[in-house]
Amino acid sequence: MPVQSVEAPTQVKGSSLPGYAVAAIREEGRWRCVRLEPDALVDLDAAITELRGLRSTGAVVGLLDVDDEFFVLLRPVPGGVTLMVSDAAAALDYDVAADVLDLLRIDLPPDEDALDDDPWPEGDLAILADFGLPAEELHILAGELELYPDEQLAVIGRRCGFGDQLAALVGR
Repeated sequence: MPVQSVEAPTQVKGSSLPGYAVAAIREEGRWRCVRLEPDALVDLDAAITELRGLRSTGAVVGLLDVDDEFFVLLRPVPGGVTLMVSDAAAALDYDVAADVLDLLRIDLPPDEDALDDDPWPEGDLAILADFGLPAEELHILAGELELYPDEQLAVIGRRCGFGDQLAALVGR
């Protein structure tokens, strides 16, 4: 289900975190990747706005590798945006993950001990199904503890067909 957007607190704007924010754009059957502004890693609304501003005739997918802790996938759609976060528990420490859960209307469990378990993804796991990455596979990939988020996003890029473009852009 597409959601709208959430405004980040003023103190978050202009901040940055380690990681990268990239848009994968598919036009006329070809992929290209471009960097998003660093604000996209801390301000979900900035990421959504920047993705919408690309004004592509094809699909646009945002990929956020946030602080080597988790990743977020965003896909603007008519009437909102489709979202997926690789670890919902990241919302305890990262505003961008908390904003994803807010837009999805998902609450964290009240028992913080439950959050120490394995990471669990939330959102639309079928966000990339039309590009060859089924929901079940994305769920397994998001829970893969032996891969860092940048490695998970590299796998996602390869499965969807923009792996080379992503690797060239982020230097991996």
